[in-house]
Parts: sequence; structure tokens; C-alpha cells
Amino acid sequence: MTTLSKVQEYLKRIEKDDQKGKKINAFIQLRNEKELIEEAKRIDDKLKKGKAGRLAGLVIAVKSNITVKGLRATCASKVLENFVSPYDATVISKIKAEDGLVIGMTNMDEFASGSSGETSAYGATKNPAALELIPGGSSSGSVAAVSADFCDLALGSDTGGSIRNPASHCGVVGMKPSYGVVSRYGLIDLSMSLDQIGPIGKSVSDVALLFDVIKGHDIRDGISLHIKKEKFDTKNIKIGVLEVPNIDKKVKDLIDKKILDVAKKNKWSVKSINLKYVDLAIQTYYPLVYVEFFSGTRKFDGRRFGFRIEDKAGPEVLRRVLGGSEISKAEYHGRYYNLALKAKKLIEEEFSKAFKEFDVIVSPTVPRIPHKIGSKISVEEMYSYDALTIPSNLAGNCSISVPAGKVSGIPVGIQLMCDKLEDYKLLEIAKGFENIIQLDSVIKEDVEWGLKQ
Repeated sequence: MTTLSKVQEYLKRIEKDDQKGKKINAFIQLRNEKELIEEAKRIDDKLKKGKAGRLAGLVIAVKSNITVKGLRATCASKVLENFVSPYDATVISKIKAEDGLVIGMTNMDEFASGSSGETSAYGATKNPAALELIPGGSSSGSVAAVSADFCDLALGSDTGGSIRNPASHCGVVGMKPSYGVVSRYGLIDLSMSLDQIGPIGKSVSDVALLFDVIKGHDIRDGISLHIKKEKFDTKNIKIGVLEVPNIDKKVKDLIDKKILDVAKKNKWSVKSINLKYVDLAIQTYYPLVYVEFFSGTRKFDGRRFGFRIEDKAGPEVLRRVLGGSEISKAEYHGRYYNLALKAKKLIEEEFSKAFKEFDVIVSPTVPRIPHKIGSKISVEEMYSYDALTIPSNLAGNCSISVPAGKVSGIPVGIQLMCDKLEDYKLLEIAKGFENIIQLDSVIKEDVEWGLKQ
């Protein structure tokens, strides 16, 4: 299939399933169709001449908090509804340099504040795998676009699970790289010490390709790091199975079975691991996020960018702004933010110690299956969606969610975590999981088909 025919097919599908009836509501803005077709033709011409980049022929969606020159970086908020990006984020420049075709900007939780995909000022995104359920967030639109087959790949941002959480719910692959390995230049961040841009795709190989393009040091991002591409030997892998409470029994049973299947068929070892500070992750995470988000949003004062955030934002954003304001006041100095930084360091050290014994630490990506869109659940319940993904952001290590199967017909992801800067090792191990899980699914489908005949 040519790039042109693929783009035309995706645009038809988006118009039918996403735009007209807002069936999925994955996109906030699509690029001009004429412009897309002209670019697709240029890429096809480069392919014919053998001069195309590594992403040629691939169509990519972008979360609306990452700047793409000429498109609106709204952060799914009325605050920035008219903000047109004047420049490309570093990740976008790298994608364009490799002939990836950006199709448009995706829906998300407003200012990345949310775990469900419901807080967008442009309406909730629906889960393509189960339309009545949340897709997860905050990278809801990017994940839904991949899951609904509106594009080949997508970019999201992950602060405490914002890529992996929806990837689990929607049945796709989502990766959070090690902190600093992908430039954040051009990202409108939620929490600067935790955020990481990452790839979303239909397979681990697709995600690995996009990661390989976007990673690397950037002179415009002071914390960005260089990482060398390495080939890892996946023999004798040691799996640590994270022991955590309060997981839905059906989810736990599925994940435990998949871990044992993968370990047995790959001849990998399995052992339980208990990390004593992991249960402090949520309490550590939110003081950091509230304070850093409050600090970062002071530029949205109505003078330089759009409208004043306090005048236009939704309740979840305002909750975080208010919380950050209160924690930041002088009378609270040292009580919450600094204590949270100390707890973050403890979690980081605990993971570092664990990775001396294990190659990969495994758990469910999300401890429960998603709720119905519009359901009234408590703030505590909503925040608990990220209980298993937050620790990886606090530790700064790399992690990925790979589809593990379904519970009651709903996709469930398995989360794999490796040590800092072991991103390529993580991807190799993830392929080992994916291959066995997919093989089991094919065998199961063949058996079920045979029984029906």
C-alpha cells in the first residue's frame, strides 16, 4: 500500500468513526487534507527513488500537548483552544526528518490531568475496544487512534502512567522511556521531573522503531541523555513478579498465567519481589505533580498564551492548581514537596537495588478493568488507576505495557520495567513476552473456532 492510499483510507475511517458521530473522539484537529495528500505523494516519490527515511509510509498521530508547527497545541483545554504552535518539538523534527507523516492532534485529559480520558474540554474519548468504557488517560486520543486503526503510530506523554494506562485498556503497546532519554523540548508538561514523551503502536517492533527515531540527547533540553543502541541477549532472563495488594482477582490471575507461560517457553526464571516503598507511590507522586503543575501553569495568565487558566480550565485542572498553590505557600515549606522528593529517592534506590537481582520487574499495568464513561467514582479510586505505573516515573526507569489478553472481553496489559537506560533491553524482553502471548492467543482462537464447527 502506498503512503497516499494509506492516508486516504485513514481519513475515510476517521471521518466515519471519529469525526461525524464522534464515535471515538480521538482527534481534536486533523491536518489539511490537501496538504496531507501532497506530503504523502512526496514520500511515495522518495520511496520509489530509494531515498526515504525509516518512517516513510507510516502515519503518526500526536498528543495535543506536543507542539507541531502550524497545528493547535490545545492540551484539550479551552485555555489554549486558539494556540497555534510556532515551532516543532524535537520529537516532531526527528519524525519529519525520517519521513513520518503527522496526520493530526489527538484528544487527551485536559493539560494531561486525568487517568480516564474524560476531562477533555472537547469531550471524552471512547475506548475502541469497548465503546461504553473509558480508554484511560491522559494520552487517551493517541492510544484510541492506534487502537481504532486511524494511524500506524502515535506519540503520547507519560507522567505517572499516561501512555501505559490507556495502552492497557485499549489493547495496544505503549512505552515510557527512561527519564531524559527522549527530549521534552516542545512538550507542554504536567510535571517536569516526571514527564516523558513516548511511542504507542500496534506491536513492540513498531514502538521500538519510533523510539529509536525520537530518542537521544538534545541541546535544547538540559536533562536529555544519549543512549546507545545495543542488542541484548535474552537468554537466562530473571523475572521479578511484583507483589502488590488490591488487584482485581481476574486481572491478577490472567497476568500470573501469562508470566508463567512466557517464562516456561522462553526458559526464563521467575521469583516474587516485594518492594516496601511502592505502596507510597501515589502519596509521593501527587504532591510533586501538584506543585510542579502549579508552577508550570503560571505562564497561562491570559497575557501570553490564550486565556487565564483559572478562568477557563475544568475541575480536575483547578483541583491540581489549587493543591499546588496551597502546598507551595511558605507556611508549608518543607512539609510536603521536600518530603515527597525524599520518598521519591527511596523508591528510586529500591528499584536500583532490585535490578541488581532481576532483569525485568513485571506486574499488571492497571490493577482493574476500566469503568463506564460518566460513572461517578471517587478521586481516590480514579488516582488508583495509576498505582502500578507511577513507581516507574518516580524511579526514572523505563517501562512498557504489552497486551496480555482480555478479562470479561476487555483488554488487559502486562507491565514490564527495566532499569534506567536499559530501554533496548526492555524492548527485547517485551518482544519475548509478545511472541508467546500472541502465539497463545492464536492457538486459543483456532481451538475455539474448531469447537464451533
